[in-house]
Amino acid sequence: MRINKFISETGISSRREADKWVEAGRVTINGKLAELGSQAEKEDEVRVDGQLIGAKKTALYIAFNKPVGITCTTERHIEGNIIDFIGHEERIFPIGRLDKDSEGLILLTNNGDIVNQILRAENSHAKEYIVTVNRLITPQFLQGMAEGVPILDTVTQACEVSRISDYVFRIVLTQGLNRQIRRMCAHFEYQVRRLQRVRIMNITLENLRMGSWRELSEAELGQIYEDIAKK
Repeated sequence: MRINKFISETGISSRREADKWVEAGRVTINGKLAELGSQAEKEDEVRVDGQLIGAKKTALYIAFNKPVGITCTTERHIEGNIIDFIGHEERIFPIGRLDKDSEGLILLTNNGDIVNQILRAENSHAKEYIVTVNRLITPQFLQGMAEGVPILDTVTQACEVSRISDYVFRIVLTQGLNRQIRRMCAHFEYQVRRLQRVRIMNITLENLRMGSWRELSEAELGQIYEDIAKK
């Protein structure tokens, strides 16, 4: 298999990160520097920075209810990073991002393959948010948000939006633009007071306390893989 896949299956990085290691000359296969596209098999001796890396680890998939103030990064020198907050014994990394100022559901894994598959399908799967704003929600605001908003040199895709109360609405996106909901609201002169992601695809925050995490069930994983295969 390709060296980036070999490395990602050990659970120490994603394929993209593994490619960067190869380009930097940090990876060897049987004592020889690896190149992008090099092949490696299970019997080969693969080292990163001189350290032998082991066999494929059991895949781990986590749903985490992220508090405000936690940063979705694997860079441990950043205070309040998600990896140190969770403190899992396995090397895990987040699938996608959730702004530091936002809260709610984010998925993490040690499987670099599924990270790439989900991110490639990011504009196809649903992510649901509950949003609190600073002004009274009007029918015109809801309609404008649903039909598409000009931000970041593009127009957002049509989406589902519904009112929950005077200052709270629900929105379901199939895009992942940078700070998308905050920018959409700002276009209509609304300011986001609270933003909570409550669902990604078929995974929800149900029975998951703030700051806690759980492993995904086999049924949940099966549905994710089924959805990915359709894209």
